Amino acid sequence: MRWFWGGAILLLTAIEAAASGAIGCGAEDHAASFDLAAGVTHGMGAPTFNFRGDLEILDETVAEDLRRLSFEDRHLAQYWLDGDELRLLVFREREAEAQYGSVELTIRTKARGEEDAGSYEGAYEIEVYDLGESGHGEGKTLILTGEVSCFAE
Repeated sequence: MRWFWGGAILLLTAIEAAASGAIGCGAEDHAASFDLAAGVTHGMGAPTFNFRGDLEILDETVAEDLRRLSFEDRHLAQYWLDGDELRLLVFREREAEAQYGSVELTIRTKARGEEDAGSYEGAYEIEVYDLGESGHGEGKTLILTGEVSCFAE
């Protein structure tokens, strides 16, 4: 009986592995450094799971708590993977006890071509909004852009 359950678990694991893949994006340049990754199911709308990422904004005028961020599932606001395009929108707000601030990372890529199946390249945009310590006024917005590479399997 032990062999039966062991074989059944192995078969289910193989089926599950074939039914899922992964996406990932990364960049490192003068403005920022980031790595993002998630599992993706193949079917039922292709939802993501186990989204994780780290972002470091290199501009020292950005408040320290908005310069270095980690992301998880709840921060992936939107994603699009449809043939030739891979897009991600990642959004995170500053913790509640501080004045309002947010970071929005938008990634827009196109497939490199058939010879590089699953590889994407394009641009990212990071919009940082910080109300500041006073909590009054319009706040400050900074927009950073650069090139990004992604993969999807």
